Amino acid sequence: MITAPLHNAVSTAVAGTDVGNPIVNISIFGAFVVVTLFIVIRASRNNKTAADFYAGGRSFTGGQNGTAIAGDYLSAASFLGIAGAIAVNGYDGFLYSIGFLVAWLVALLLVAELLRNTGKFTMADVLSFRLKQRPVRMAAALATLLVVFFYLLAQMAGAGGLVALLLGVDTAVGKNLVIAIVGALMIVYVLVGGMKGTTWVQIIKAVLLIVGAAVMTVWVLAKFGFSLSGLLDAAVAAGGENGAALLEPGKQYGATALSKLSFVSLALALVLGTAGLPHVLMRFYTVPTAKDARKSVVWAIWLIGIFYLFTLVLGYGAGALVGPDAIKAAPGGVNSAAPLLAFALGGEVLLGIIAAVAFATILAVVAGLTITAAASFSHDIYANVIKKGAVNPDGEVRVARWTVVVIGAVAIVGGIFAQNQNIAFLVALAFAVAASANLPTILFSLFWKRFNTSGALWSIYGGLISCIVLIALSPVVSGSETAMFPNADFDVFPLTNPGLVSIPLGFLLGIVGTLVSKEPPHPEKFAEMEVRSLTGAGAERATVRH
Repeated sequence: MITAPLHNAVSTAVAGTDVGNPIVNISIFGAFVVVTLFIVIRASRNNKTAADFYAGGRSFTGGQNGTAIAGDYLSAASFLGIAGAIAVNGYDGFLYSIGFLVAWLVALLLVAELLRNTGKFTMADVLSFRLKQRPVRMAAALATLLVVFFYLLAQMAGAGGLVALLLGVDTAVGKNLVIAIVGALMIVYVLVGGMKGTTWVQIIKAVLLIVGAAVMTVWVLAKFGFSLSGLLDAAVAAGGENGAALLEPGKQYGATALSKLSFVSLALALVLGTAGLPHVLMRFYTVPTAKDARKSVVWAIWLIGIFYLFTLVLGYGAGALVGPDAIKAAPGGVNSAAPLLAFALGGEVLLGIIAAVAFATILAVVAGLTITAAASFSHDIYANVIKKGAVNPDGEVRVARWTVVVIGAVAIVGGIFAQNQNIAFLVALAFAVAASANLPTILFSLFWKRFNTSGALWSIYGGLISCIVLIALSPVVSGSETAMFPNADFDVFPLTNPGLVSIPLGFLLGIVGTLVSKEPPHPEKFAEMEVRSLTGAGAERATVRH
């Protein structure tokens, strides 16, 4: 009896592509932009060195950095994509949350502290520490740029879908304009604030997102007498004939043996990918000590874990109060579940607030991704490969700023083409690339004494190429109505995520490349790296050059 009027009101609004008051939505978002830009400008006053621009002067505490990590990690996929996936697919949608959360244990136990002690600004600093610098830096930088590209696609797609819903924008030109505006704001944040400004935006966004999700979670539960079983029953009832499937595994991935394999592939990518995500790894360099890096991850795990518990209620709440059919019919598709739920609960005011939080989510994440890509190009490719280390920090930062503009333009164009994809899925592809190309090389560099340059190149390029080729040949790109190219048909690889093949292949190629190479081992370099990674001795010095 509670859900019927809400369900009808939201369905009517969706049918008219007019949810909430556009003026309220834009006003709240505009207020967020003004406040955060003010904070970014203040933070940028102390951006004097490369360490300030790339790593925020290493001045953030473990708690601050952990909150920023949560803000960086809880992307549009977490807030919009997962809530929609749970609303439409129930149990199988929640598996995204589980995978994203469990992945942090890998990052905590294997890489966080060791990377902080060994590197300087980027992932390539670690990989090239005891290997030949130029080829390894180039490979690592290319892998970084590709992961960032996939992640940016997801955020831009989320921006387009969200505004399409909130403003009733139903034209391609309108959606494209929105994506361009988000890209322009992203460029301004990073150019002005660097890592310091980006970090404060991420902290503010994390607080807003978790508080907003908590308020909505309590509100949804209150609708059902704080009974989770009552909420689930209502979601099943709203799901119609197939409603019962929302509470069981298999609605999305259990129909065939092939779809089950696709789920295993997805799970591997989610669990192993976090420890290879460049924009997450770069955050470990913003703290002064390894202890703070470890504390950062603990903070992040708590905050992210609490938020993902909220997504369970938000997803099923959207299914119960809005309905799967209304969600899929909305201009933003499944990515509209959380905003539609906000409208069902609190009308246009709550919708405006949640919309602003969603925009903050997108802006904060794309800013973090952009500065990571800019640092990778300017620090790794320009300064250490092209200029062979003969460049002053000011010149390096200047190149980084120009790179920000280029990346922003690429993100805008890519986001326009990726608008119809589920953003949780696009992020999963980024995780697959990170797990296939980055993680094997990171682990071998840190823990395998015999590992050499040949093994690193085989692992990075092999994992990278196999992942991209398999994605291109998968049903995600062609062969179905929801594919990126629905009119084409070259989906010869049957799985929707390449992780099941590309991740083991990345590890295997690293081993084979090392064993077939005639490059002599450098046990003294491994010993130095081991001491530094475990103790932090000399962590502030520049990385060793060959």
